[in-house]
Amino acid sequence: MFYIIADNQELTAAGIKSVVNEHNPEGIIVTNNYLQLIERLRDVTEAIVFLDYTLFDFNDVEMFIILTERFSNLQWIMISDDLTDDLIRKIIYQTRNVSFVFKDAPLSELHSALSSALSKLRFISQRITEVLLGAQMQSTQPKYDLTPTEKAIILEIAHGLTTKEIASKRFLSIHTVNTHRKNIFSKLNVNTAHDAIKYAVRAGIVNPSEFYI
Repeated sequence: MFYIIADNQELTAAGIKSVVNEHNPEGIIVTNNYLQLIERLRDVTEAIVFLDYTLFDFNDVEMFIILTERFSNLQWIMISDDLTDDLIRKIIYQTRNVSFVFKDAPLSELHSALSSALSKLRFISQRITEVLLGAQMQSTQPKYDLTPTEKAIILEIAHGLTTKEIASKRFLSIHTVNTHRKNIFSKLNVNTAHDAIKYAVRAGIVNPSEFYI
């Protein structure tokens, strides 16, 4: 088993080395740039790659995913302190051989990730789990496509204004306000002002402490 450290920060590389030394001090390979990494990957058939994605010359995350597919027999442990939630989710959902360890995580997480990789398993930390659960919760939230005027009108409805009062305040005809109301109800898939207000609260359009229901 080889251990490839693809991180050009000396302190980080030294820290990873100290952990790997407990397993196989003879099989450590250090690379400092993308081209060196590719050359080393071609030379091994089985390895665990420790990589800081942000320090190497990847054009985008798709380029990295393609690399993991090309060398699908390897296990990858991405070590970084600057990864977006979107990037993490994309890699998690499109690969099966990539684990994550944040540089500010306790050392025990690196040991756990390494043990998982040796068993050809992905390591999922609590922090990564929270990112994935957050994405799932966000995807299940209803999406609202109200115009600024519709948002303003539903706020006025929540404040107890009648259609006539809203029309007078906004210098609109009652017919126009009723049309806005119908559009709001249709977009939110509700039939009453009461339900529309509840949806608006969930969407953050209305402050629950300020409306009448």
